Amino acid sequence: MAKEMVGINPIIFTNSAEISPIRNGAKRIIKDSVFRNLFSQKKYLLQLYQALHPEDKNVTKADLEYVTLQNIMINTDYNDLGFLIGNRLMILVEAQATWCVDIIVRCVMYLAQTWKDYFIRTKQSVYSTTPLNFPEPELYVVYTGDEVIEKKVIQLSEEFFNGRRIAVEATIKVITGSDADDILSQYIVFAKIVDAQRKLYPGNSRRAVTEAIRICKNKNILKTYLEEREKEVVDIMVTLYSQEEAVEQYVISKQFEAEIKSAVQSCRDFGKTVTEAISYLMKRFGFSEARSQKEVEKYWNL
Repeated sequence: MAKEMVGINPIIFTNSAEISPIRNGAKRIIKDSVFRNLFSQKKYLLQLYQALHPEDKNVTKADLEYVTLQNIMINTDYNDLGFLIGNRLMILVEAQATWCVDIIVRCVMYLAQTWKDYFIRTKQSVYSTTPLNFPEPELYVVYTGDEVIEKKVIQLSEEFFNGRRIAVEATIKVITGSDADDILSQYIVFAKIVDAQRKLYPGNSRRAVTEAIRICKNKNILKTYLEEREKEVVDIMVTLYSQEEAVEQYVISKQFEAEIKSAVQSCRDFGKTVTEAISYLMKRFGFSEARSQKEVEKYWNL
């Protein structure tokens, strides 16, 4: 049975030392692809663990094992980084440049899938009378954006259910940088330098990327990693810049406007209310409620 489940499951463990850094689609930002690439090397993964658990002095690279989810069949989200420390801890880390508390829900989903794969791999059944044996989970979000996030911990119950006790709780630690010179703090500084250079050199991806790398190396920010993998980092970032720019051009194109118009008029023709049409645009295009209302008003009576 376990073998059959592994065969059909599109989400699999990554047990090698290398994790593919490129994501499907352009909606994922540049820095979290670099995040995955950086921590695909165990020497940097060990530094990440040491930043999270400075009290644990005895862990070595040999104690670390990747359990990052990899999507090999369908174009859906998968997590940024997951790893085990022996059989004691299971740590999942997400890198975010745009803040949204929905990350809590995604973390819960990633954890559930990672647990499922762990049980399959260790030949444990959730239907057995024997209690399951699995590592303690820890969930983290590394936030690199400009919004001030004062909370160091976010919880499912507080963010979505007004603090009421619910059947399933999740606690995620939020990392926004510190004065420490650890690898996570350096990564966050790197991400902010990338953003600054992109604003200085709009439309010139390669210049922005190379300048960001030059500045970081001069400031000893991820210097060894950038020296070792500079060409790879440039390729990752320029490729994803190009994808983002293509999406941005599409968003402002006439074709996109035609799609919005068609969506609004289809809602109307199929008997949907204006409110339902607004909700539909929010879900389909990711618009705000105000933007959706404006588009419905523009095309409803044409």
